[in-house]
Amino acid sequence: MKTKFQCFFIGLALLAVVHPVLAQPVLGIVPTNNQSLLYWPATATNYVLQSCANPASTNWVFATDAVPATYGSQTAVTVANTLAARFFRLISVPTNTADRMAFIPAGSFTMGDTLDGETDAIPTNVYVSSFYMDTNLVSYSLWQSVYAYATNRGYGFDYAGAGKAANHPVQTVDWYDVVKWCNARSEMAGLTPCYYTDAARTTVYRTGQNDLQASFVNWGASGYRLPTEAEWEKAARGGLSGLRFPWGDTISESQANYDGDTTYSYDLGPNGYNALFDTGPTPFTSPVGYFAANGYGLYDMAGNVDEWCWDWVGTPLGQPTTTNPTGPATGTFRVLRGGYWGYLANYVRCADRSLADFPSNGKTYNGFRCVRGL
Repeated sequence: MKTKFQCFFIGLALLAVVHPVLAQPVLGIVPTNNQSLLYWPATATNYVLQSCANPASTNWVFATDAVPATYGSQTAVTVANTLAARFFRLISVPTNTADRMAFIPAGSFTMGDTLDGETDAIPTNVYVSSFYMDTNLVSYSLWQSVYAYATNRGYGFDYAGAGKAANHPVQTVDWYDVVKWCNARSEMAGLTPCYYTDAARTTVYRTGQNDLQASFVNWGASGYRLPTEAEWEKAARGGLSGLRFPWGDTISESQANYDGDTTYSYDLGPNGYNALFDTGPTPFTSPVGYFAANGYGLYDMAGNVDEWCWDWVGTPLGQPTTTNPTGPATGTFRVLRGGYWGYLANYVRCADRSLADFPSNGKTYNGFRCVRGL
């Protein structure tokens, strides 16, 4: 009787709180065993599920216990009925934010591919919760602004960072630097930092080289952080599936800043560095946002500079779980994705995993972008 009682209350919550208003998608419910299945149209990609104990309150929170499920062609999740009765609603989130981030919708996608004989990117079905991602690589000017704030507030960095121009991506930054910089950017914006020095998460990570574990991260915090490798690849694909690049299966210098080589059947060239940016001393970076965006409104997801991710390098994909994977628990190298101005086309593919580096290495082609929760 307890299960039925709770399902009934969830049903009442849906009827009381969610109803069609203008283009508001309809949220439905189906009781199943000791769970309730919630579903809504798959076309409602910029909506997220929230819950609360009392619809009269303002304390709506994201339904973090929701587990992806299948229900025809609808988007669906299950929630446990062992929790106290709750009200649910769908809430629209902006597709772009004031801090120039794009909304990446939750959902399953195929991570990896075997198009070109990859052995370390065996296709794996992975689910990633919705998040925001910087539309652009972190520029040198943004880096400098936060860096100045941070160094006046007890932060320590291995590298000062470099950039060919203010609107070019920052480079010559190591993994430790960009993680601490994310915390500083969070504090500068009045948001809760994500990275801490231990699992108790009592001390914000601001100095030194700490090989953080996943338990040291407040994944639900409002602040900025690096994308996981799965988040990065989902975002890079821009809503497409099974293609080499964020826009399709071929590449040319009109689409990305990389080193052309037409011996690859999918590289339309021309050969060599991108002629538009092969000027002066290296690095041959390009201004952030110079090329067309992908389907999620993200720029430079192929080429320009490599992008640091959270994960240690390891196989298979989808560790320790295929729902919001955070990668292996330990490792030697941290993941870099996307390729850079001096790499051939095979290294700038969405599924390429051959790029990695020691977390202490800050090279002239290593950069990054941030993500944050909703």
